[in-house]
Amino acid sequence: MRTDPAAPPADSAVVRDALGVGVAVGLSGFAFGVTSAGAGLGLLQTCALSLLVFTGASQFALVGALAAGGNPFTAAAGAFFLGVRNAFYGLRLSALLELPRAVRPLAAHWVIDETSAVALAQPDRRTARLGFRRTARLGFTITGLTLYVLWNLTTLIGALGASALGDTDAWGLDAAGPAVFLALLAPMLSGTVERAVAGLGVLLVLLCQPVLPAGVPVLVAALAAPAVLTVHGRMTRGTEPGERR
Repeated sequence: MRTDPAAPPADSAVVRDALGVGVAVGLSGFAFGVTSAGAGLGLLQTCALSLLVFTGASQFALVGALAAGGNPFTAAAGAFFLGVRNAFYGLRLSALLELPRAVRPLAAHWVIDETSAVALAQPDRRTARLGFRRTARLGFTITGLTLYVLWNLTTLIGALGASALGDTDAWGLDAAGPAVFLALLAPMLSGTVERAVAGLGVLLVLLCQPVLPAGVPVLVAALAAPAVLTVHGRMTRGTEPGERR
C-alpha cells in the first residue's frame, strides 16, 4: 500500500513528536525553579514567573541577572529582548493556524520556540483541505499543553527542593541555568552563520562583563546577530555569479 506524499502526517505521529518535545523541555523547569530560588526569589515569585511569563530563556536571563546583583530594570530589559522573538513567531503562526479570535489571546501565551517548531515542522501546508492546518494546530496544542503543565510543575518541585537543600551555591546548582541554556543552544548551531553569532556573542559578554553592570553584557551581546548578518549579507552579494570586482 503506497502512501500519498501529499497527505498530511498521521495524528499519532504529530502527537508523538509534540509529546516528545513537551516532556523533554518541560522537565527543564526543575532547573529554573532551583536557579530562581538560589537567586533569592520566593516560591510564589518563582511560580508566578513560570505561570505568567512562560518563556524559559527570558526567565533564566531574568533570575541570572538578579543573582549576579544586576538592577531589576536591566534584568527585565534583557528578558524582554529575549522574549521579543516570540512576537515574530506569532505573526507566522497566526496565518498558519487561523485560530478563532476568542482563543487567540490564550494561544499567544503558548507561542514559544518549541510550539512554533512543532507547528512549522509539519509538511507542505499549501492545501488546507488535506489537513495540514489541522495537524499544525494539533502539534501546537499538544506541545503547548504538555510543556506548560510540566514546566510549571517542575518549577514548583525545583523551588521547593532548593528550599529544602538550603544554600544552592554549596551544591553547585547555580550552574543549572547556564547548563540548560547550552543544552538548548547547541542543536541550533548547525551552520556557519549561527556559530559566528554565538561566538561573537560570547566574546562581547566576556569583554563587557568586567566593566558593565550585571545584565547589561547580555543586551550588548544581542548586537552579535545583526553584525554577523550584515557582514554575511555583504559577502554573499559580493560573491554572486557574474558580479565584477
